[in-house]
Amino acid sequence: MTSLEDIPVTQLKGVGSALAEILARLGIHSIQDLLFHLPYRYEDRTRVVPMGSLRIGDIAVVEGEVMKADLVMGRRRSLQVTLRDDTGFLVMRFFHFNAAQKNQLAEGTRVRCFGEVRPGRAGYEFYHPEYQTNPPPMPSAEQATLTPVYPLTEGIQQPRVRGLCQQALSYLDRYPIKDWLPPALLADYQLPGITEAVRLVHLPPAGAPVHLLVEGKHPAQQRLVMEELLAHQLSLLQVREQIQAREALPLLPAGDRAERFLEQLPFSLTGAQRHVMADIRQDLSQPVPMLRLVQGDVGSGKTVVAALSALQAIEAGAQVALMAPTEILAEQHYQNFRNWLEPLGVELVWLSGKVKGKARQSALNAVAEGRAQIAIGTHALFQDKVEFKDLGLVIIDEQHRFGVHDRLKLTQKGLRPDLLVMTATPIPRTLALTSYGDLDVSKLDEKPAGRRPIKTSILPMERLDNVAEAVGRAVEAGNQVYWVCPLVEDSELIDLTSAEDRHRQLTAQFGSRVGLIHGRLSAEEKHNVTESFKRGAYDILVATTVIEVGVDAPNATIIVIEHAERFGLAQLHQLRGRVGRSDKQSSCLLLYQGPLSVSGKARLEIMRSSEDGFMIAEKDWELRGSGDLLGARQSGLPKFQLADLDVHKSLLETANQDARHLALTDPALETPRGEAAKTLLYLFEQDFGIELMKAG
Repeated sequence: MTSLEDIPVTQLKGVGSALAEILARLGIHSIQDLLFHLPYRYEDRTRVVPMGSLRIGDIAVVEGEVMKADLVMGRRRSLQVTLRDDTGFLVMRFFHFNAAQKNQLAEGTRVRCFGEVRPGRAGYEFYHPEYQTNPPPMPSAEQATLTPVYPLTEGIQQPRVRGLCQQALSYLDRYPIKDWLPPALLADYQLPGITEAVRLVHLPPAGAPVHLLVEGKHPAQQRLVMEELLAHQLSLLQVREQIQAREALPLLPAGDRAERFLEQLPFSLTGAQRHVMADIRQDLSQPVPMLRLVQGDVGSGKTVVAALSALQAIEAGAQVALMAPTEILAEQHYQNFRNWLEPLGVELVWLSGKVKGKARQSALNAVAEGRAQIAIGTHALFQDKVEFKDLGLVIIDEQHRFGVHDRLKLTQKGLRPDLLVMTATPIPRTLALTSYGDLDVSKLDEKPAGRRPIKTSILPMERLDNVAEAVGRAVEAGNQVYWVCPLVEDSELIDLTSAEDRHRQLTAQFGSRVGLIHGRLSAEEKHNVTESFKRGAYDILVATTVIEVGVDAPNATIIVIEHAERFGLAQLHQLRGRVGRSDKQSSCLLLYQGPLSVSGKARLEIMRSSEDGFMIAEKDWELRGSGDLLGARQSGLPKFQLADLDVHKSLLETANQDARHLALTDPALETPRGEAAKTLLYLFEQDFGIELMKAG
């Protein structure tokens, strides 16, 4: 039987080969593809706004008469069309136009246009607005509907996509979309059927609740969001299923290296470390590959867990690869592992972008021949030239910097390696499901015995002189200090003290024992600065957030963070974790530029009152949203067409449960519901699990 999937988009009026090629760039080949090319937002074009009431930034519909249309010569030639109504005037400006368009917008023509108000040389302007000449009357309030806005590509504009989608909707009467969500689930959440939902999001009916549609909370939108979240969760579970379908060699504990390693440590494992290691030992002993995420709060000892895991693999005769996202962090792991494991007879190699020539070839040979039991590095471990003799365990640190495809690529270096993913960034459960739904999760939420709580103070920037005096006293007492600034160099646009400027000021005050590190330094320069700080050559290290991970100096007892109101809570927590790594009392000074907003005060107060990274991460999400939780938008967070985790997180747990049920009862997706799920995966571009299945 013919379905929407079988009907090419060229069946629509006006779609020839040229337009079909443009649509293909959007992943649109069939009528079904087009119907699932869904609006990502809506615009309210239901009323005309008087020009005299407009303000910069407003997005509005205006209607008026053309006063004049001029060709304006400047850096860029433009068509400047001035409109007026009874309250004022507005300019439509076009940088791309033709003679026919200029004639169409002749003096006296009635024009209705839609755009965003910008300041311009002639007053308020719309750049390249959508417009109609001699428009029909506006619909009544009872008939008015919202206007959908679609993702675009070069060569096609919104009106064309809207027109095509309206055409495609007419096919739904003859070819309804097969519903694959269980009726009970639809009833529980009061969601419409799939055909009704698709029709409504493309063509909201008159009287539809505008606020729900704009906020993405309409039941029809939630129904499609549920589809997308299900597709994503199912794809992650497929990846897990395909990896674990390959039999792995059990890495059974043997030898006494683990015991000897623990004996040389100056501390005992925490209860959380012992619990997590029990999970890992059990995973490594199984005939299927381990897939585990370990979330470690700041200072919880995840590196020790990584070392113990590596030793179990080595004792079983396998090699280990440990990858970190930055050279600073990777090199720190290398130094720690060398100090711990070389005395136990473990050979390690270091592979990063800066390892060149004979040293690099020697490391590659050692890995390929199996002499090197552990290879530690950055993305250089991905490269095709890196060949392992018997890779049994892959450890990836700071996983939020990598996506699922990255970790899959590295696991392919071995026959069937176990995978241990680690992060010192506590992640809320809901976000963990989106990025790590294919992994089992363990938490390190306990600090080693003897660690004192970090005293956190909140001070205005006006107290800077007092802070500098406190820093001077700490330095005189033999302690070291981090001083964090949000910028590298002075900016005329933002009134923040830069790292370079603060370094000059502190050097003038304290002399040459003030170091500087930031992201613009080369890897070698960063290494030299951090090593000098660790050796005690610097008393104060002025830094940007480059020190967030990977710089450990046990003698550092104070961290000063300027303009703390500009940082997210999770990032502040990470930075604060640079101190408090010994039994000495440590302090964190959060400097803010007032006046603070109510939410700004609440955020800093959370930092002052708690060191629980998991609680802080949840609060950070509540206050800032998922996109900013990990700093800049990270590649490890999935990109959704419709789902907004800040709006739809309540649906994710349900989607996860339903996906798990389907993966358990129909792993090959062969049942009618499984076949429908395959279609869903393609529609929402979550089919990498299927591709993996095909590839074996």
